[in-house]
Amino acid sequence: MCWLLTLNNTSTDFITFRTSIGSVLSLSRRLLRGLRLTSAHFSRSFGGKIKTINMADPNNEAASSSSVSEQAPSATPIRDDLEKIEDFLEPDKKRRKLSRNDGKTEQKLEHRLGGILCCAVCLDLPKAAVYQCTNGHLMCAGCFTHVLADARLRDEMATCPNCRIEISRTSPSRNLAVEKAVSELPAECQYCAKEFPRNSLERHEETMCEERISSCKYSRIGCPWRGPNHERPEHEAHCVHPHRSGLDVMDALRDIDARTLEERRLYDNVFDLLSYEKITFNDLQMKPYRTDEFVHKLFYETSRFTAFNNQWVVKARINNSQRDPTQSSERDMTYQLILKSKTTYPLPLHYLILKGPFGDMKVQPRIHKFEFTDQEIESPYLPLPLPDTAECNRLLAARAISFRLIMFLASK
Repeated sequence: MCWLLTLNNTSTDFITFRTSIGSVLSLSRRLLRGLRLTSAHFSRSFGGKIKTINMADPNNEAASSSSVSEQAPSATPIRDDLEKIEDFLEPDKKRRKLSRNDGKTEQKLEHRLGGILCCAVCLDLPKAAVYQCTNGHLMCAGCFTHVLADARLRDEMATCPNCRIEISRTSPSRNLAVEKAVSELPAECQYCAKEFPRNSLERHEETMCEERISSCKYSRIGCPWRGPNHERPEHEAHCVHPHRSGLDVMDALRDIDARTLEERRLYDNVFDLLSYEKITFNDLQMKPYRTDEFVHKLFYETSRFTAFNNQWVVKARINNSQRDPTQSSERDMTYQLILKSKTTYPLPLHYLILKGPFGDMKVQPRIHKFEFTDQEIESPYLPLPLPDTAECNRLLAARAISFRLIMFLASK
């Protein structure tokens, strides 16, 4: 009886042990299935370099025992692959830096030199002499005299706009190397859009360019044709004006006589004005500004300058202050002379605008007269005698307009 009780207890313990073993094996199968899925995932991610271990069979003791030993070396290929991938990865900052450098190399050398050799005041390439302060900062001749004039008006010492070191008319020196370098930089022809050295561009545009605007050789007898120079021979071969009668060309001859008479009057007036006692001239720069109105209109104005013991300003506007000059294909400029200081006696002035030594404005001089008083301090707006709209657009594209103003004070 005791033996039977012992046997029953043993069978019960065996059933309990068997149930426990079954639970452990079921849990082991789930864990192994998860490991196999994870191994397959890493195998796909790293090119199949990780060996998948089949330990699903619980009877395979060798597989079960070797699974632990194979899991340890399997981490080494994963680590090696990660290190190889990190070697090929490039930091973001370095990649952005390379892209910026690539953008800079696309810029032409002459453009980079233009930014280095430009004037420190107007930021444009000098057209004449180039001066530098004792620290080497460059200024074109027009801006250099402009800085000196502003300092004289403020009753202070002139300084370099970059380093603020004191300058005078004798302290700076000319930089011939920069002048020659700038003269060799390429510039674009306004007619054919080809690039030529700056020192030969003007000669090319006036005499050599095949796209420059030319007139017919029969313009003296009334032919109005104007066009590209390479089309002129074909036009002249078919021009009808050489075959007209003398009566037909008389109108053209009268126009030529009228223009010649006007030029002769101008020269006679200039010679008469040169005999005046009080004559002064100023090399000025007009710079662009905007009005404070709701629609900001463009106008040009010079700094104050001294003439005949008074302060003056030249002001200019576009298309007679048209509301939107961009809507017009024709453009012109008008200017006025303004007295900025008070006067106790009338100032009868004759004045005219010329190109000047520091500018390249193509202006046809006209003499104007106005009497300035304490009540009349602004002359009327007068047309700036430019040849055409293209010249006006060229002046508007510049950062400053340089010119010379000659003033004659008539005796009382």
